[in-house]
Amino acid sequence: MALGPEHPGRVRGVGAGVSPRQYFNLPKPQRVSFDDRLKDSLRVLLQEETKKMEAKAREEALRMEARTKQLVEAEREHFLSQLSQLIPNFDPSMLKPRISQSPKNPMSDKASCSGGDVRSLHLEDDTAKMGKHQPDEEKEEEKRDEEKEEEKEKEDEEKHDDKVIEVGAYSNMEAPSSLKTLCRFVETTLLPEDKTLQFTIDKEVFGGERDTFLLPEDITQFAGMEEIGATVLAVYMRYLHDVLKQANMCSMVGFIDPATVSANSGTITERSRLVAARLQKTDGEQLFMMPYNPGRHWILLIVRAKKETVYFLDPLPGHRVVDEEAKNIVNSALKIYNTHIGRAGRKNVIWKTLSGTPKQPSNVECGYYVMRFMRDIIMDPSLGFENKYAKGNQEASYPQEAIDEVRNELAEFVFQIIKQGNY
Repeated sequence: MALGPEHPGRVRGVGAGVSPRQYFNLPKPQRVSFDDRLKDSLRVLLQEETKKMEAKAREEALRMEARTKQLVEAEREHFLSQLSQLIPNFDPSMLKPRISQSPKNPMSDKASCSGGDVRSLHLEDDTAKMGKHQPDEEKEEEKRDEEKEEEKEKEDEEKHDDKVIEVGAYSNMEAPSSLKTLCRFVETTLLPEDKTLQFTIDKEVFGGERDTFLLPEDITQFAGMEEIGATVLAVYMRYLHDVLKQANMCSMVGFIDPATVSANSGTITERSRLVAARLQKTDGEQLFMMPYNPGRHWILLIVRAKKETVYFLDPLPGHRVVDEEAKNIVNSALKIYNTHIGRAGRKNVIWKTLSGTPKQPSNVECGYYVMRFMRDIIMDPSLGFENKYAKGNQEASYPQEAIDEVRNELAEFVFQIIKQGNY
């Protein structure tokens, strides 16, 4: 106040005619024309659209590769049958092809809980604890241990790749009879005619109508208790929706499509909006089951929008924590939901870990356990899952009969679709 009013464009105490830019030697501001700003915006938009088109092209290429493989196997089967008719005592079963896993794809949502990344993280932690100045002998010994780990991991992968189901050998499988029958349908109908099971999932299930595809390999891997992807989970959730409908519980429990929210399904912002859109179509009282795959492992999140509470169920043993990306997606979705209903909401969303769930015995059952979790929850009219899966309640593995129950339900549901001819 004593110095008087401030005069723009001059530096106090220096004198008139000296601007702040001259005195402080500030760079001359660069003017960006409207055309340049428009070009930059279009360039960013073009890059985003290009990424989306590339991802779609990769997905289509993988689908075409799988179908081509099925066609080749069917042709070879036909050729072998012709040889058996022409050549006496020719045994075609010795050369019969195998239905193997889908082509390896780093973007795949198949989950096997292999733990390769976890193992590498442990190695980094150990190195940090021991310090950087280790003796040379210890470093060499550590290097040998790492090489042994790599060899063991490679052997495990080769063994897993060899785990295939021979065409026509379903009678010897340890699987429900309905699943064996479904596998025979794959062998006799889908493979020779190069078909996939395509049907529509009603908008009531996930909030929007969409088509889904069950490949023959999805069915045979499910029959062989191998890792499963989002498609199989989505089809089973479609079955559970019918169960809820019959019990008049659709207003109490809903589902979020695992294929649209799991890792590699889009940006965190895009996935948050999809979850928020699903929550906005209800009154908020519903429990929403959201199977989530952060990468090679399935977990189950249960979102209760009205109470801004999320429950975390993980079938892997040990002290498990929620994936940060999953947290960001759901937290952002609940903020969008609160804005939609005009509610201020909590400062922080409540996350509860239900560690008393049954634990998977090996590294491929996570998807089957998530299916069983959802089934057990909706079969209890009181929806008392929070107490049921509280810490220390039941951490033993499910008996195989319990897992076979959900496998049988999925197989019978797929058969209903086949009988109706809606594929």
